[in-house]
Formats: sequence, C-alpha cells, structure tokens
Amino acid sequence: MRATQILRSHVEQDWHAATNHPFTSALGDGSLCPEKMAGYLQQDYLFVEEFVRLLASAVAHAPTLKDAVPGAQFLGVICGPENTYFLRALKALNVPEATEIHPETAAFQKLMVQARTSGRYELMLAVLVVAEWTYLEWATPLENCAGDLPFWFGEWITLHAGTDFADVVAYLRGQLDATWEILDDHARAEVADVFTQAVTLERAFFDAAWQGFSVAT
Repeated sequence: MRATQILRSHVEQDWHAATNHPFTSALGDGSLCPEKMAGYLQQDYLFVEEFVRLLASAVAHAPTLKDAVPGAQFLGVICGPENTYFLRALKALNVPEATEIHPETAAFQKLMVQARTSGRYELMLAVLVVAEWTYLEWATPLENCAGDLPFWFGEWITLHAGTDFADVVAYLRGQLDATWEILDDHARAEVADVFTQAVTLERAFFDAAWQGFSVAT
C-alpha cells in the first residue's frame, strides 16, 4: 500500500467527514445560503498567503528540478486563476476581504507555518497533500453540476476537480510517497502526526463553515 494510503487509513473517519460534508453537499446542489458561502470564502482566502509561502517553500526543498516544476506550475494557478476567483466571488457576494481570523482558520494557518519553518520537505508535503487531496475528493463528484450553478459555487468546484487538479494531487502524493521511503521510523511518525492534524483541521473548518462564520461587511 502507498504511504499516502496508509496515512489516510489512520484517519478515515475524519477524512470521510471532511470529504462528504453537508457544507459541500449544499454547495454542490446550490442550496447553500450566500451568507455562509461568503463567510467561508472570507476565511478561506485568509489561507492563501500562507499556503503560497508553504507551497513555494516545498518547491524550494524539492530534491530535483523535475520534482520542483509541477509544484511551481501549481503555484502559478494559486496566484492566478484561484486568487482571481476569490476576488470576483467576494465582490459578487458583496463582501470585503476578512480582517478577523476565526479559530479554525488560525489553527490551520499555524500548522502551515510550522510545516514551512521546519525546513523539512516531508512535513510540508503532509499538509499540502491533505489540503489538496481532500478538496479533490469532495469536488470531483460535483463536477458535472458546476455549470448549472452561480459561478461562486461552480468555479470553486471546477478549480478542485478535473484532470489538471487530479494531476496536482497525484504529483503531491507521489512526492510524499517517494520521500517516505527514505525516512526513519521517527520521521515517519512525525509525518503521520502532521497528516492527522491537517485532516482534523480540515474537518473542523468545514464544520465551522456549516455552522456559519460571521461575515465581515
């Protein structure tokens, strides 16, 4: 079994909850109220700056240029189409960027900072794999619905589904799988701990979004 499958198997309950969540189900059928989507996007946009730093650091720590290029290309997507989506969606929902960070957002930001500042490629990958693989899993079943939804729902789905994004997830998983093979038992345990924390925090973030973040106006 692949390392990333083993890591996921240890947190299957939280993984399933995060990837089959009432929030994303309501997003996919268009029944999610605009206020909840606005609050979610305000908080999620607060992730982007630290996510960019984490991904850039992972690119810098990749063992070869071949290993780095797909990550660098994905960095361009985050800083380009995805960043633009956030700005368009927030404008369409008539809300500004958030200034207040909620605890669930702050907790995930803290984990990203810890992974980045560790200087350890495998810990950076553990967070990146969870962040992107969970999104691929919830978005893929909704892909065929995206075209019938308002763009702030539909484009959020298509940004996290389809062949291109699946290739990103395959790349990140492949990097973590390969790195795992050269780690000792202590390092593997640390990776597993970070992976588990990331899944727990993903679930907590969706739970909070479903309850409804307070919306900055």
